[in-house]
Amino acid sequence: MIIDNFQIFILYFNYQLSIYEVYNIKSRQAEEFINHQEILDTLEYAQVNRNNRPLIESLIDKAALCQGLSHREAALLLECDEPGLVERIFHLAREIKQKFYGNRIVMFAPLYLSNYCVNGCVYCPYHAKNRTIPRKKLSQEEIRREVIALQDMGHKRLALEAGEDPRRNPIEYILESIRTIYGIHHKNGAIRRVNVNIAATTVENYRLLKEAGIGTYILFQETYHKENYEALHPTGPKSNYAYHTEAMDRAMEGGIDDVGIGVLFGLNTYRYDFVGLMMHAEHLEAAFGVGPHTISVPRICPADDISTNDFPDAISDEMFCRIVAVIRIAVPYTGMIISTRETEAVRRKVLELGISQISGGSRTSVGGYAVPEVEEENSSQFDVSDRRTLDEVVGWLLDLGHIPSFCTACYREGRTGDRFMSLVKRGQIANCCQPNALMTLKEYLEDYASPGTREKGIRLIREEMEHIPNPKIKEIALKHLQEIENGKRDFRF
Repeated sequence: MIIDNFQIFILYFNYQLSIYEVYNIKSRQAEEFINHQEILDTLEYAQVNRNNRPLIESLIDKAALCQGLSHREAALLLECDEPGLVERIFHLAREIKQKFYGNRIVMFAPLYLSNYCVNGCVYCPYHAKNRTIPRKKLSQEEIRREVIALQDMGHKRLALEAGEDPRRNPIEYILESIRTIYGIHHKNGAIRRVNVNIAATTVENYRLLKEAGIGTYILFQETYHKENYEALHPTGPKSNYAYHTEAMDRAMEGGIDDVGIGVLFGLNTYRYDFVGLMMHAEHLEAAFGVGPHTISVPRICPADDISTNDFPDAISDEMFCRIVAVIRIAVPYTGMIISTRETEAVRRKVLELGISQISGGSRTSVGGYAVPEVEEENSSQFDVSDRRTLDEVVGWLLDLGHIPSFCTACYREGRTGDRFMSLVKRGQIANCCQPNALMTLKEYLEDYASPGTREKGIRLIREEMEHIPNPKIKEIALKHLQEIENGKRDFRF
């Protein structure tokens, strides 16, 4: 049989396809929308052009239009190390953060339900082979006590955490816990938004989570490098790279339009994972019409049975700040989250560069809010660097000129997914989120704040009310602030 040259070409092309997946931003297959070769090509592009000042300046100018940047463009800005240009990137990040999110900082706390886990993740103390960490699972009554303790601190927004264990932590347990949390009203306290950070699951289970009223579904990729991912996750359901990476697609299909992504910087080279993170954000925007609601930027840190010395790719504070700044200008509309993994000093730096949500008064143990754990019963997932109380964090934010916000209005008004993004893009933060933030801050000051924090907060509210541009909204907000002082609660635009 004679095979002509065209047939030979087709055979060779098909062979190549069998070896390498093709980059396809809208594909639902992980190795196509997070394409290894595309990441390598992007890193090479960034390296080759790192000293191309005219190109870099043009990208900074493009980013200033607040339409975002591609993963290649973002990678080049991250690679740039010319001090003057880096400062321009930082300056632009500050401007974009202020334009879309103002000086609001949304407050939340994690609540760990269980640390039983069947996975073998080598960087997490919850891995199945760890025999030194105490294993715990909260009963519904224990959850009730923890939530009341969180409400007494002033929290209105929780992020639920649980290890992956289909027998001990089934979806039914998570759903029951959500119902318990939403059903607890103590004094003036109530958890108004429950975000969920649990293992990748099915479309049907995501539908159940949506029906239960969750806010954001959060899942960190850990690393986008498939080979390293599989080495870091040698056993358990999480070892399936594709199933994990495609989780956000299934969540969207299940009706959850607020999803939160992130990597654990330090597990792999930051350059590779940064590009993968940007590609994931692009994919969600292209495939579903709305990008990630939030992007988290955790870094590897010490924990039971885990040493950071085992992870040579840990990044410096300086590079961490640059990553935050470039994410902010590349994905200008997304919320950005930083936890108590980071020190007060680092948190202060990145607040200006793009962070819009932080935790306060956090426990990374299973429970620990109602009754602090004793050392021999420590079930923490990682060491907390910022150990201040919520009131101390709120007072600190006020000193820095930020508005600590406990707002959950958009979620409860149905402004999620593209509807929330539309609000942000139209610049309505000042007329919607700003007064909501001030009213929820007023609630906190009346119900939970120390005298010093209350005094600082009242002063800031008075000043910030003058920055609400719509006179009608300003009038209504002033009326609600007075009503809050008189004992009424839960006003929102």
